[in-house]
Formats: sequence, C-alpha cells, structure tokens
Amino acid sequence: MVEKLQKIILDTSIIVDGKISEMLKGDELKNIEIIVPYAVLDELQAQASKGREPGFAGLGELKILREVCEKKKIKMIFTGSRPSIEDIKLAKSGRMDALIRDVAKEENGTLYTADYVQALVGEAEGVKVQHMPAEIKLEGLRFENYFTPDTLSLHLKEDVIPMAKRGRPGKFELVKLGDKPLARNELDDLIREISEAARISEEGTVEIVRNGATVIQLGNYRISIARPPFSDGLEVTVVRPIIKLTLSDYKLSEKLMKRLKERAEGVLIAGPPGSGKSTLAGSMAEFYKDQGKIVKTLESPRDLQVSDEITQYGPLEGDFEKTADILLLVRPDHSVYDEVRKTKDFEIFADMRLSGIGMIGVVHASNAIDAIQRFMSRIELGMIPHVVDTVIFVKGGEIKNVYELNLTVKVPTGMVEADLARPVVEVKDFETGNLEYEIYTFGEENVIIPVKEGGSVSPMKKLASERIVQELRKFDPDVDVDIVSDNQAVVKVDNDVIARVIGKEGATVKALEEKLGIHIEVEPKTGVLGNEIRFDLFEKGNSFEFSFNRDYVGKAASVFIEDKFLFSATVGKKSSINITKDSDIGKELLRAVVGKKKIKAFL
Repeated sequence: MVEKLQKIILDTSIIVDGKISEMLKGDELKNIEIIVPYAVLDELQAQASKGREPGFAGLGELKILREVCEKKKIKMIFTGSRPSIEDIKLAKSGRMDALIRDVAKEENGTLYTADYVQALVGEAEGVKVQHMPAEIKLEGLRFENYFTPDTLSLHLKEDVIPMAKRGRPGKFELVKLGDKPLARNELDDLIREISEAARISEEGTVEIVRNGATVIQLGNYRISIARPPFSDGLEVTVVRPIIKLTLSDYKLSEKLMKRLKERAEGVLIAGPPGSGKSTLAGSMAEFYKDQGKIVKTLESPRDLQVSDEITQYGPLEGDFEKTADILLLVRPDHSVYDEVRKTKDFEIFADMRLSGIGMIGVVHASNAIDAIQRFMSRIELGMIPHVVDTVIFVKGGEIKNVYELNLTVKVPTGMVEADLARPVVEVKDFETGNLEYEIYTFGEENVIIPVKEGGSVSPMKKLASERIVQELRKFDPDVDVDIVSDNQAVVKVDNDVIARVIGKEGATVKALEEKLGIHIEVEPKTGVLGNEIRFDLFEKGNSFEFSFNRDYVGKAASVFIEDKFLFSATVGKKSSINITKDSDIGKELLRAVVGKKKIKAFL
C-alpha cells in the first residue's frame, strides 16, 4: 500500500528562518508535499520591493527549496487566494496569516511555522500545527569573527575581499581580512543571521528601511546593508565604538569645565567623519547626567554609548519634529541631537534650544567655523549666539579648538566710519579670548570674516573688492578695483561709462557706498581718456561753470588737474557742468585755479 503524502503548508516565518531546506537536505522530512500559499509569496515580494531584509531572505530560501525539491523529487506547489489591497493594508493586523491558515484548512495539511502567535491561533482554529521556534544566535554571530579589540568598522561586499578599519578614531588603517573574496550566498547568510537576531533580541532594532538600504542597531553594532539598485552590489558595513570615555579623559581646562557646568547651553560638537564626535557627545551626556540633570538623546540610528538613565529617542513616525514635541512635554534639562545635517534638523535644534532646553548637537564639518556657517542659512544672524554659544572641534579623538559666540553692535574690524555700526557676531577662541572671526551683514549677504592680530582684515578687503566688481561689471566687464585702505576703494572704468557709474548727482556710487560700507572713488582707466576738448571756466557766485560746445550736450566729460583725475560728469542741456565751491571737488578745483595749474577735459 502506497503511503499517503503528508501535506506541509509553510508560512512566511518558517521560510525566512531557512529551517525547512536544512531539514530536506538532511532527509528529516520524507514522503511529503510542500505547499506555499500565494499570500506568503506576495508578502515576501512586497517586503523585498520595499528593500526589507526578510523579503530578500525569504525569496532566496524559496529558490533553494525549489532546487532541493527538484533534486529529491518532492512536489512543491503554490496555491490559495491572492491577497487583496485591503489584505495587504491589514497585514500587520494578521490578515495575511489568516489567509495562510485558510490554505492549511482547505488542504487538510500541517501548518509549519516559527511564529508562536500564528501557532496558537492555528491550534485555536483546529488547524494541525507544527511550531518550530527559530534557533537564533544572539551572541557569537558570524560577522563578529572578523572583529578584534581595535577594529573600528567592518566592510563586506560581494566578490570583494573583506576589509576592516583598525586603530583608533583619527588614526587607523584599512586592512584586508584574508585573500578570498566573499561570495553572494555567504553575505546572504550573514544578513539573514543579523536580521533574525535583530528581530528577536531586546537590543536589536531596525532603525532605517529604504528601497535598497537597511540600517540595524544590534547592541553596540551599527549595521548598514545596501543592495542594488541603491548600490552596485550587496554590501554590509558594521561599525562599533571601541572606547567609551568620560569628560575627564579629555583633560579639559578648569575654565572650560566651568563653562560647561554653568553657561554652555547650546553646544556644537564638530569634526570630520570618524573623528570621535559621537564619543564626546556621549561623554557630555553622562557628564550632565552626573550633575543631576535629566538627559535625553535624539538619534537615528541610536548608537550613542550612554547609561540606562539616559533615554535614547528615535524619529517618532519617521519625523524628529514629532520627537521634539514629545521631548518638550518630558522637559529634559539637556538633549543630545546626534547628526544635525538637514535644514529641518537645524530648525528643530534651534527651536528646542530657544524653548529653554540645553542642546548638544553633532555636526559634520572640516573645521569649527564651518559648523557655524551651516546655521547661517537656516536661522537669522542675530539668533545664532542664542542657539549656539559654544563650538567644540574634534579631530583624531582630541579637542582641537573651542570657540565662544557673542552678539554685539559695533563697527566691524577694519571699518572706521561710525555710521557703519551693525550687529556683529563675535567668534572668540575660548581659552585665549582672542577674536578669531566676525559674522555680519555685508551688502545683502551674511559673511564670516577672519580677524588677524592687530585688527587688520585682509579678507575684508578681498571681499569688498569682489562685491564692487560684481556690482560694477554691468557697466564695465573689465572694471579694475583697488582697495587702498579698509574704508576706501578706487574704481577704474572705461571713460565712456564713468558718468553712468557715478549717476545723477552721484546717486549711483553713493548708493553703492551705503550698501557696501566703503568710500568709492571713480577714475578712468589709463590710456582711455578719450579726446581732449576745449572749454571755458567761469566763476558764478558759489560755483564753477564749465562751458562746452553745444555738440557735447549729453556726453560724458572727464576733468583732470595736470595728470590727476578730478571728476567725470555729463554735459547738461545748457552745454555746461556746474561744480559748487563748497564741495570736495570744488575746493580741489579752487586750489588748482589759484595755483594756476593746468585743467584739462576729455570727451
């Protein structure tokens, strides 16, 4: 008598677990027929389409099952109803599991599952169930074999030799781990092991899921998984901190420790990637906790090494703005915002700080001033010192610079006119008190000007020159600008545009002077004086009158004393140009007349 085939219905959990293929290979299951509900296939496809690791693992396992069944002459079929859109929307509520159990009832088979809840519900409905809990390793995972005490990060990619960064933050080297490239199936097995451990372990969380990218936090390990089309091949990167420091380990000065205790409320920790920013942020969080403060963190992924008293928050419903709303109700004394990158991050940081919460932000920057500059385009200039009062620059795991910010109203360094006073953000070296940078509005832009010893500001001159060239290029593309002092510039343009540059009664150049905060003298370029023309000079009351031929009406005339340029103006309708004696030009002209110096005019 032929023994009746046993029908085995597989659910999603048992397929992802990979247990059935192992049992088939070991001949643990015989005289069976494997049935896979379409609900399982569609669920795995949906997860894989969203870039989720269980989807890829499950589809990979189905492929292996198909190959094993063909080899061992085992029948494998797909059956059941296809899930509707409503079923898919209610998947988290158990609708897909219900469709799978329906197949088990219709086929009168045994439901194999690794899901305890699915097994309980199946038994309650009278379905024959074989519960096979997942055998998941939480310690001694495969990727941990690559780690040594000084390993910072592990870099694995299909068809590439495994590599690791070893050393310490700021001083490490990239080393090859063996001479054999990793095969795709090895990486798939490693990823399956990580995903299952993260699902079961209390210390495991899936922080980010995107199409082709997944970030998992498993204990101290931050694991990033990339798949095509996001990457050109399957890749796994595992990062972990190798040291945990206290603030005392940084050997900070008493002055800085006092500021952190009493005054620093808006702290930016800046530095390049891998410089030890997060390690310092964790140390500061512990420092404030030890001061009797309530401390929270905002992280994605949540990988700061802090004690249990410090609650680590992720983005609520994918949005840190919602997390911030909750934090304001929790009322922490200090919050650590790990990785302030996007405009929204800067806005949330500023909003929380202005709400009275002490903030510590971690920012990627190549130097300390760049960290401040990233705030300039996001919030008003005058608000910056209220949001950020201390900047700590970290490199190679060491604190290299500490800046303090203050807002004052003064004439910027290098300017001398009292009416040029404006709000200025001063950036000072905290330890020495030396002024390093000034931030203020120049023209229509916010600028950062380095301040040198002695108060000279050569970058200020360079900036002024560039802005003047930018403004006058529309008159003369080859305008020549010479910054002769911190508050005066000489501009040389073609003779035929001088009048337009100066404007009626000097209106154009005056407006430019007010905009840029610097006095501007307009002169013609050497060798482009034009044709010398005749004129008559008369004194009429309190003015001088230059009288020209009527052919020159509406044309620009440049007047020189000897070889020194005096002024340029347009010949009026009465074929004349009038200069008042009380003006600077008039006084210069009067001295020339009295001294019988030669006065010339060029068209």
